[in-house]
Amino acid sequence: QVQLVESGGGLVQPGGSLRLSCAASGFAFSLYDVAWYRQAPGKERELVAAITSTAYYADSVKGRFTISRDNGKNTMYLQMNSLKPEDTALYYCKCGTFWGQGTQVTVSS
Repeated sequence: QVQLVESGGGLVQPGGSLRLSCAASGFAFSLYDVAWYRQAPGKERELVAAITSTAYYADSVKGRFTISRDNGKNTMYLQMNSLKPEDTALYYCKCGTFWGQGTQVTVSS
């Protein structure tokens, strides 16, 4: 059974940090590209960061977020620093054509 299970979301103050994790199972994780997306209320889902042959970052998160993966643990990560209220969204991991269920990130004082 294919699963992508996210964790690490929560409520954080502006300027704070969070680390999202996405644990994969049921398929060959290491063979696929990985990405993080987010969707804020009333907005379309957008690509935040991805690892293909190189790392890609949306302009809005460049220099603040870092995407990484550990193929030995079948897990991908998104380190988010200097968080802003506009980063508030439901964050989804994607590996190949598989999606996680989403984890909520709320940045608020």
